[in-house]
Amino acid sequence: MLVPWLEVPGVAADLTTWSQAAGLDLLALGTAADADEIRDTAVAQPLLTAAALLSWRALGTAPDVVCGHSVGELAALAVAGVITPGQAVVLAAERGRAMAAAAALAPTGMVATLGGDAAAIASAAADLGLEVATVNVAGQTVYGGPVDALEAFAAEQPGGARVRRLETAGAFHTSAMQPAVARLTELVAGIDPAQPQCQVVANADGAVVTDGRELLDRLVGQLTGPVRFDLCLATIAGLAPTGIVELAPGGTLAALAKRALPGVPLTALKAPSDAPVPA
Repeated sequence: MLVPWLEVPGVAADLTTWSQAAGLDLLALGTAADADEIRDTAVAQPLLTAAALLSWRALGTAPDVVCGHSVGELAALAVAGVITPGQAVVLAAERGRAMAAAAALAPTGMVATLGGDAAAIASAAADLGLEVATVNVAGQTVYGGPVDALEAFAAEQPGGARVRRLETAGAFHTSAMQPAVARLTELVAGIDPAQPQCQVVANADGAVVTDGRELLDRLVGQLTGPVRFDLCLATIAGLAPTGIVELAPGGTLAALAKRALPGVPLTALKAPSDAPVPA
């Protein structure tokens, strides 16, 4: 994940500093670890945050608006200047540990629904005690809850939807993450945030939030509340963007944005050579 970015000046030094602060060898994890090691949410979250921030360094330009998806909000806040990159990586590491610990308390997971009748899908999910975890775009919703309920839901294929099990440690962005709230609350309370230097579109409701403290506090609510990326994309569309760049590891969010923002130029950063040349 991090190999392409090592050619960018300063990257190795940043990774060393962030690794010491986060208590993880990010350089080794991002270059030599196998899939099982980085699938651990306590590792994946700081690694994803580090990759995003290293690609931002390579991009070399300041954005007009930023938006993250789930843990991506941490990198977004660093890009906006609300917190430092080092703080973002440490928060991601601690968030990952707290969420992994919460997930270990009971067998939970997540499924994605694609297509189908939205009302029928929502009704079937509610009947089984499942919660909405993410709405990515219209027709693509993620539900979380107990494993047995997820299996029953998938077997039912409600509303004609395609149901796909996601490889996650637990039911993120649902009440299953409540045990992680106290730790993240403590961590964000200890940070003195700056005011954002650009517009920040927040996950909970797609609102443009202009206060640094509110943005940090929203990170806590995001643990147990759904990510409404569909609303974020709607807000971004209303800002009439001339181009969108997805930070590393790029691809997934650019595909969602392509559906919601037809005609807007999109770049997914997978290597420094992907960075657009400033006009």
